[in-house]
Amino acid sequence: MRFSPTKDKELRTEHRELKTSKPFYGWWMVGGAVICLFAWMGASQAAAGVFLKPVVEDLGWQVWQFTLGTSLAAVGGGLSGIYAGVIVDRHGPRFLIMAGALVTAACLWGLSRQSHLWMFLVLYAVSGIFGWNLFSSTVVNPTITKWFVRKRGWALALGSIGVSLASLIAPVTMTFIVDTWDWRVGYAAMGAFILIVVAPVGFIMRRTPEDYGLLPDGDSDESAYQPSQSTRTVEPYSFTRWEAVQTAGFWLLLFGFAFNMAALISILVHAIPLLTESGFSRTIAASALAVNGLGNLASKAIWGYGLQRVHPRLLVLAAFMISATGVILILVATATGLYLILFPAFFMYGFGFGGTIPLGEFTWAKYFGRRHIGAIRGIGNPIAILFSGLGPILVGLWFDIAGTYQYAFFAIIASFFVGAALVGMSKEPRRPDEQAMSVMRELQGKLRVGRKLTREEMNER
Repeated sequence: MRFSPTKDKELRTEHRELKTSKPFYGWWMVGGAVICLFAWMGASQAAAGVFLKPVVEDLGWQVWQFTLGTSLAAVGGGLSGIYAGVIVDRHGPRFLIMAGALVTAACLWGLSRQSHLWMFLVLYAVSGIFGWNLFSSTVVNPTITKWFVRKRGWALALGSIGVSLASLIAPVTMTFIVDTWDWRVGYAAMGAFILIVVAPVGFIMRRTPEDYGLLPDGDSDESAYQPSQSTRTVEPYSFTRWEAVQTAGFWLLLFGFAFNMAALISILVHAIPLLTESGFSRTIAASALAVNGLGNLASKAIWGYGLQRVHPRLLVLAAFMISATGVILILVATATGLYLILFPAFFMYGFGFGGTIPLGEFTWAKYFGRRHIGAIRGIGNPIAILFSGLGPILVGLWFDIAGTYQYAFFAIIASFFVGAALVGMSKEPRRPDEQAMSVMRELQGKLRVGRKLTREEMNER
């Protein structure tokens, strides 16, 4: 990556500032990720169930029509991931975060003013394509991955605390605002929060440590700072996007995590309607969803510790199964009306949910390296997000037709098991340097055999 002389001078100055900063500047990336993921999760997913019933009842819509809006945003986010991942790899996350915050704030204000389905759908679609997905895990997690290697597990786990806090805080806070005033005030309040809190985060975010003469994890390097040289390779090999999509591991991980996200997001959107339909109050339903956030938060230390010692594929399987068990217990709680089952059930669902981001991002980086991770994650996003978008729509449509959530939630449980099976079948692809070494060893073996046969033939003669 080459820079002009003026840019070189600016980078030298910024390099000195970042290199002397304590702690390692990569932890500022983690702090920025906490804020961004909190806002993204709160606006796009965690609070969606709070708005569903008030909006549907006020405007006379069907449940599936509301979930169509959130699903359009999810699908739009998948499309944005294609270009956002490339921009993160080449230029860093700064512009994306600031632009996404401005667009999201404008769209949420528009949602607070609209009364027509077509406008509702358009605003949600724009929010997904150009809004909150530009400060989502698609953008901030590849950035963290580039700043850490040895401590990547801990960094991703800590950064994803924002998701946990959103799951813990957003449902209760937004339920209070919506029930005290109305859903229009709720949308406007979220827009103001994102404009004030998220947009400034873009100023602290950076592309890679090598751009500023640093190494991942804050490791020291004796070499002089030379910004005009290409980024130093820290890991043995990083797959390009084209190389990654040609491996079986890419597709197994992609669809495995897609089934998992379809299940997780469907629960987030429909949990409050499910509980209220089962006789629980909105306050209890919001509190149960908040307990999911508590489980999500409590899991971070476990997943971060495990990533330093256990292969991430095994941890992914454990996370999926814990979430599936939680959903099974949620159905038991709705059938019995027992709080003693309801809250532990949401805690288990959240505990498994808490591993999705750190385990997923760590697994992708372990399989394919960090240099092109933004582009690799971005190219797979449309499929992953398509599943996340279709899940809530299908559950809502099932409810509108059958009048019950029970069988739809059985399908959600099945999605967890399918996702676990696919990830379990995946293996780390062999890197080209490993393949070359294998070929060389094979050729050397053949040459040795060939020489032996030649000597034997000569002796016979």
